[in-house]
Amino acid sequence: MSSPEQHVLTDRRHYADLIATKLLSAKKHLAGEFRQPERIQSCFVDDLLPDSLTQQIFDAFPCPSEMMERKSLREHKFVAAQMNRYNPVLEEIVFAFQDPRIVELVEEITGLQGMLPDEHLYAGGISLMGCHHFLNPHLDNSHDKDRNLYRALNLLYYVTPDWSHESGGNLELWDSGPHGEPREIVSKFNRLVLMATHKKSWHSVSQVRAAQAARCCVSNYYFASTPIEEHAYFHVTTFRGRPEQPVRNFVLRCDAALRMGIRRVFGKGVRTPKHLYVRSGKQGQGR
Repeated sequence: MSSPEQHVLTDRRHYADLIATKLLSAKKHLAGEFRQPERIQSCFVDDLLPDSLTQQIFDAFPCPSEMMERKSLREHKFVAAQMNRYNPVLEEIVFAFQDPRIVELVEEITGLQGMLPDEHLYAGGISLMGCHHFLNPHLDNSHDKDRNLYRALNLLYYVTPDWSHESGGNLELWDSGPHGEPREIVSKFNRLVLMATHKKSWHSVSQVRAAQAARCCVSNYYFASTPIEEHAYFHVTTFRGRPEQPVRNFVLRCDAALRMGIRRVFGKGVRTPKHLYVRSGKQGQGR
């Protein structure tokens, strides 16, 4: 349990103050990076918070046994969205990114207007990846849990100290699609990445090679009432094999086609989404 002195440091408004100051100082550079043509819209900023606060966030992460494991040909990682089960530091930093000032600054950086943060944390929250964990190339589900809003932007905040390229577990952006070569962004300590999510934003996480620490990430999605692209579209979370995984690629294509077929018949799917922050007392995680 945090002491009163710690609570002052971990209040979401305090986090938001610091994040806003950093984004404002880097706004021009980040806007130029995000809006580069012929690639998935993305940018990142380092040293988002004082290192001591980022260390505090990392130290607050739960053990994998307290999270939900997602393990398949698609991915291997641990996730959690029911934030009131964990150290309050984690809920405060997650929702700091939903502060109206942060949303407004992100809109100015990206040029994407009408951004709506997700209080339900549909597929957001926190994630943890240990040695040999991975996330294959994929497109995020195009909509929110009710299929009313378009997923538009992903905010990824990495908090594991001393993380390097050699640690693996780095964000890969497949600008030319999953059969090309990915552009890599290291999951560096105290780094925030902004990434557009649409039907061409193929991305993945390389296999974690570090054995001494887990790759820990705080994530948020912003949604919008209209798509980033000029026409309407819908797709489920869609995975592919890496270029060196032809058999896995075939299996994952079939998997995506089957799940897409189910969604065409059952518009909102056959299961209630569970990777959510449920505030009614009924708690769940996982999707």
